[in-house]
Amino acid sequence: MKNNIFKHFFLATGLFLGIISCEDREIINIDTQSAPILMDLSTKKLELDSNFPSNPALTVTWNKGEYSVPVEITYQLEISASESFENSKNLGPVVRSQNYSAFTTLEMNNAAKLIGLVPDVAQKMYFRVSSYLGANKDLAQVSNVTNLTITPYLARPIYSYVDLYLIGNATAAGWDNLATNVNLLPMLKTSNSSVYEFTGLFKAGGFKMIKVKGSWDAQFGKGAADGQLSTDGGSGDISIATEGYYKLSVNTSDLTYTLVKIDNPVTTYDAISLYGTATDNVDIQLTKSTFDQHLWKSAQAVSLKTGVVKFRANNSWDVNWGTNSEYFGVGTSGGADIPVSAEWTYNVYFNDSTGHYTLIPTE
Repeated sequence: MKNNIFKHFFLATGLFLGIISCEDREIINIDTQSAPILMDLSTKKLELDSNFPSNPALTVTWNKGEYSVPVEITYQLEISASESFENSKNLGPVVRSQNYSAFTTLEMNNAAKLIGLVPDVAQKMYFRVSSYLGANKDLAQVSNVTNLTITPYLARPIYSYVDLYLIGNATAAGWDNLATNVNLLPMLKTSNSSVYEFTGLFKAGGFKMIKVKGSWDAQFGKGAADGQLSTDGGSGDISIATEGYYKLSVNTSDLTYTLVKIDNPVTTYDAISLYGTATDNVDIQLTKSTFDQHLWKSAQAVSLKTGVVKFRANNSWDVNWGTNSEYFGVGTSGGADIPVSAEWTYNVYFNDSTGHYTLIPTE
């Protein structure tokens, strides 16, 4: 009985002291006091020169934002083609507890492309900086807006995707991995950067996938079992026992693949072309593959302007494909225009049985 009394006494005392200690804790409130002020651009006029991409081009500095207690502040610099900051983009990575960022000629040229500025024309670029606390961007403050005049140069579009090319005697390319092999066909990229798809004809034989035309260094072949991939030089061929049409899906992160035989596509076309404002409203004819009559590609790199395009059959709008996705996508019958945001030359690939397309800017 005594033991029970002492137990209850110590438990009650502990709870009482805990309550007192909780009540004595100081609650610190953090408030915003003043937003960062964008004070200085190292120049008000930038004429970028493609011959010196690594040269320093611009340094942006600002007065630090102030909060009611000392804290580590995160800053993000933003740019836009309009003073209202519609469709703004981040310029450079976030910085912590420093009040400047510096950029090279190439970085500023890429920034101009990101916000839709055109080459060889002087245009306004607007800047502002935001300050906030923590990963959730708490207590955010935004600076004043300033601007400069920038003249970008024509350069390869920002293409941050990795392509996979089919190679092997089961494919159109054969085992020739030279960069000049025009029959090295890219698989379709998807919204998941690790997942690729391809639907088309495979002959009896084997194949692998490579990342870079002309190199075996980055390859994907068969792993320890069907459905598994390996990236080492000793990987096996993925085998095709019977010629026919297959749907291939690849996951380069999980190192897995699926290969499913499908019915042969029925509808064929005599001609497929690329057409739209990006082609000056002229049909650019694609070349039908002699390996698979449903695969088409540009015979040589195609010059496109900023604008839109669609794929169409037999130089007519009766059958056409499109969707609102730049560089790659799955065009649907009568779908939306395909955007082309940068004037450049592109290698073009199209699959008329699935609507899959790829536009890759040339190097």
